[in-house]
Amino acid sequence: MTELTKVDLFVIGGGINGAGIARDAAGRGLSVVLCEKDDLAEGTSSRSGKLVHGGLRYLEYYEFRLVREALIEREVLMRNAPHIIWPMRFVLPHSPEDRPAWLVRLGLFLYDHLGGRKKLPGTRTLDLRRDPEGAAILDKYPKGFEYSDCWVDDARLVVLNAVDAAERGAIVLTRSPCTGARREDGVWRVTTKNTQTGEVREFEAKVLVNAAGPWVTDVVTRVAGSNSSRNVRLVKGSHIIVPKFWKGENAYLVQNHDKRVIFINPYERDKALIGTTDIAYEGRAEDVTADASEVQYLIDAVNRYFKEKLTREDVLTTFSGVRPLFDDGQGNPSAVTRDYVFDVDETGGAPLLNIFGGKITTFRELAERGMHKLDRFFPAMGKDWTGDAPLPGGDMPGADYETFRNTLKQEYPWMPRSLRRHYGRLYGTRIGQVVAGATALDGLGRHFGGDLYEAEARYLMAHEWAQTAADVLWRRTKHYLHLTEAERDAFTRWFDETLAEAA
Repeated sequence: MTELTKVDLFVIGGGINGAGIARDAAGRGLSVVLCEKDDLAEGTSSRSGKLVHGGLRYLEYYEFRLVREALIEREVLMRNAPHIIWPMRFVLPHSPEDRPAWLVRLGLFLYDHLGGRKKLPGTRTLDLRRDPEGAAILDKYPKGFEYSDCWVDDARLVVLNAVDAAERGAIVLTRSPCTGARREDGVWRVTTKNTQTGEVREFEAKVLVNAAGPWVTDVVTRVAGSNSSRNVRLVKGSHIIVPKFWKGENAYLVQNHDKRVIFINPYERDKALIGTTDIAYEGRAEDVTADASEVQYLIDAVNRYFKEKLTREDVLTTFSGVRPLFDDGQGNPSAVTRDYVFDVDETGGAPLLNIFGGKITTFRELAERGMHKLDRFFPAMGKDWTGDAPLPGGDMPGADYETFRNTLKQEYPWMPRSLRRHYGRLYGTRIGQVVAGATALDGLGRHFGGDLYEAEARYLMAHEWAQTAADVLWRRTKHYLHLTEAERDAFTRWFDETLAEAA
């Protein structure tokens, strides 16, 4: 007979919202289970534009409250995760064919002041004919603006929330879809099945949280047998990755003919991440891919502004994600709100909290407000706490990554600069756990190419639920971009053999 585990909260969905809620709830003293049908962040949460931002373009749709809240959260997240979130300057070449300069400047003024900006520098006007940021831009665009936002390693943001949740007592189950959830005598009876081992587990939970993202309505109807008047609108966003084609650390934001804006961001030191598209999507979220027309759309947007022209041969790889946006009835996918909505169903005295919409920048606030929706069911739970709580590895004095980087140089003089940067950015103050006492490169075990060593892979298997080579290469890290095909194949063989030996 399968053992029954009793918990306060059962969370379905291992994306940013589910991991954020699991962490928040565990930190309040609740017993929590988080289940994910695939790997953590395997869906939408690892396929974003990698930005913590207020959403400059949302101002055009009068989403002032959403922008303000996102800008406030931007400051909170910078403070709590300085290793995986850092400032970036965005250059916006002005095209008078699309939006007038005064309107762009007004939007940037609001963007600077809506959220009580403290850490980031404000907007400035650029002469793209003279300023170095304009060297790569066509001469027909002499004027531009520069403003601040932040970069984020989106998949690691999810994983670190799950790590913190687990360290606070939560049970995290990956590759373990919820196969059934039913109300019984005022509680939820929930069943999961691990797709790799076949292990079936059963739980009794006071409250069920549906944070399944694109699959949220499927969980409502098929798994939980419930109903909701809310719905999501699936919107596909695709990105391309190409070799970096400009000098400097700044990113670019360009306006396309259709008034959409495209981000062109430095990525993994020598590459560029370009996106995103916004297309209504009808298929299965698992099947989403970037089609040829989207790739060409992004290339054309870049070529409209830059001297160096991209071709399809420049595209190293692509990725697509399905954004589960709350359906507010807007016809234009770009106009659909990025806000989130909660729906609490208390049928039978067993509450179900459904989450519709949301964005990476506001995940912490979403989790906090979600717990407020449940406070009457857990009157003894702890107070809000995540606003001033660093994520794992982010506990640097003064949240100062530059000082921390200098400390790493002193503590690990034997480590090549690129490797030190890689470990510092991904693991922060937990770098010691990754290198496991090594005092020279040969202490890190087998070298697979680039900055990938055996010690890191073993750490990810032991502490971050990495169960396949892809978990390591694509989500826990971005090593796949820096290894040859032969090196990736060799690592995959080693990983599979190591996993089999441990079984």
